[in-house]
Amino acid sequence: MKAIVYTRYGSADVLQLKETAKPVPKDHEILVKVKATTVTAADIRARSFTVPPVFWLPARITLGLRQPKKEVLGAELAGEIVSVGKDVKRFKKGDQVFAESLEDFGAYAEYKCLSETGPVSIKPSNISYEEAAAIPIGARTALYFLRKAAIQSGQKILVYGASGSVGSYAVQIAKYFGANVTGVCSTSNVEGIKSLGADKVIDYTSEDFSKKDELYDVIFEAVNKSSFTDCMKVLKKDGTYINITEPLPSVRMLWTILTTGKKLILSRNAPETPEALNFLGELIEIGKLKVVIDRSYEFEEIVEAHRYVEKGHKKGNVIINVE
Repeated sequence: MKAIVYTRYGSADVLQLKETAKPVPKDHEILVKVKATTVTAADIRARSFTVPPVFWLPARITLGLRQPKKEVLGAELAGEIVSVGKDVKRFKKGDQVFAESLEDFGAYAEYKCLSETGPVSIKPSNISYEEAAAIPIGARTALYFLRKAAIQSGQKILVYGASGSVGSYAVQIAKYFGANVTGVCSTSNVEGIKSLGADKVIDYTSEDFSKKDELYDVIFEAVNKSSFTDCMKVLKKDGTYINITEPLPSVRMLWTILTTGKKLILSRNAPETPEALNFLGELIEIGKLKVVIDRSYEFEEIVEAHRYVEKGHKKGNVIINVE
């Protein structure tokens, strides 16, 4: 089968299209013919090995000390099951599914084996494979952190970085839970965020959210580009600050925790179970969640796709059509 392989860390140019062995499903695994995958921040970090210094050694041990342990990237996918292991009960041949493959990557290939008990679910019938491939990480991350913050109907939430993959899902899921949502994005994305249901949209190029006369119950930092001090100015005294990219608290954050009633939820891995994907699939089916796609690339154009995502200006998700 064809796969995108990398044998050393580096720029997007380390990615190469090669012929590799087609996997065979184990007793509790399904074999998926991959129709579409994506380029996520996780793929970029693993390929280039750009991780916070404090996590350098653990990341090297996990990803590979001298060279990558897993030569095929790809953290989410959608496709059709072509065979199943003898003990599989949840799925059957012909099922259309979408799944996360962050634990061992591997979605940059024509076929991928997945555990039937892992983060895999039936694809919503009202969306394409391309759209389904863009759900597992961004939407699941947004859902996980909003649940951790116990978002409630009537609360005010500010989503900073509302036009990205996680941010665009956070806007919609918060609205589904009944929150009053303010999105922060650039000028070119204002109308798009309004179309996702945001009650208000702040263009950060012309307005400063921290100087507005409004306080929020939850601030959801999706891109780690806002000032923590500015966020604290507009966060209610018992509010919750979420930062999905910052793994460790700064001194300022620790002081806030110790001296105020404000709560902080920082970066962590969400549980990799099918429950979240099942729930998100249901939201898609009833029209409460929409997938935002920035660009689509062919399998052979994956180097170009990585270069584009690495610039840090994508809107929503970047898709790779494998088939």
